[in-house]
Amino acid sequence: MNAYDSVRPLRWVDSRLQLLDQRRLPLQAEYVDCYSALEVAESIKEMVVRGAPAIGIAAAYGVVLAAKDAYARAGQGWREAIADALRQLANARPTAVNLHWALARMERRMATLPIGDDPYLTLLDEARKIQEEDLAANLYMGEQGAALMHEQGAVLTHCNTGSLATAGYGTALGVIRSAYAQGKITEVFADETRPWLQGARLTAWELKQDGIPVKLIADAAAAFLMKQANVQWVVVGADRITANGDVANKIGTYGLALAARAHGVKFMVVAPSSTIDWEMATGADIPIESRMGDELLAVQGQRVAVEGVDAWNPVFDVTPAEYVDVLVTERGVVHRPSREHMAALR
Repeated sequence: MNAYDSVRPLRWVDSRLQLLDQRRLPLQAEYVDCYSALEVAESIKEMVVRGAPAIGIAAAYGVVLAAKDAYARAGQGWREAIADALRQLANARPTAVNLHWALARMERRMATLPIGDDPYLTLLDEARKIQEEDLAANLYMGEQGAALMHEQGAVLTHCNTGSLATAGYGTALGVIRSAYAQGKITEVFADETRPWLQGARLTAWELKQDGIPVKLIADAAAAFLMKQANVQWVVVGADRITANGDVANKIGTYGLALAARAHGVKFMVVAPSSTIDWEMATGADIPIESRMGDELLAVQGQRVAVEGVDAWNPVFDVTPAEYVDVLVTERGVVHRPSREHMAALR
């Protein structure tokens, strides 16, 4: 852990998963204890934990908890007894492909176990490997992304892609951490990221913990910022990337890509290879999660819109590959993503 890396969003302690409750940040730093797969699934759904890699890691530990419970109840029949818990975990968030990737990996590990064996320790070891591998990948991607920044200046980021969204260090914020440590970044601008305010509540808090200068902006100010300020890069994460390089990420990312192209600002996507859905040809095929309109119509329970007004609240949008200058993964860097260029990562 270096000087700019002090936050961890989840930990395994005494046969339970502890999740830093990201709904309460930045005012309170509290952990939620999960003793069952259902509690993990609810925590994912209710955004106690968020960010594609962190969701996948949490789901992997959810499988551990499910297996422990299923073996205690059904003994050798634990495989059948675990099925409902796996469905609950899979349905917690539909867009983040890391969730399904992690569950598939845990199921492959389950398939190697001899009939009758207690699965708990084996699956716990696999979940820990997923967590450790994600952290190592983030550190590597941080260095790879920072190496692409040749001029000193400011960067703009969206939502939260840091330690809070991963095992630690972060994807896009990992690149920012590494570049800042190398003296390449003078300042970080963070979109507030409506309606959950992940930029205001999480990214600003996280960077403040590590002493990295951050300035918060309204989402609507991003294009004008690019015109006025010395912004060299927009650096974002991803919740799903298709085989042709289209990127699903937090709503507002597509607009940033358009503005970046209009103002000559480079656009970088940073995500682990587990985020790539090779079975999905283009972004048009990505299921986009929509959430309750109340998230837009109220702030912390206080109504801000007139009664009777409805809201459209998609959680993600899709940025076409043609607007992405570079994709950074732990398997390599792809310039100008396309179906052909993406194939090098397989």
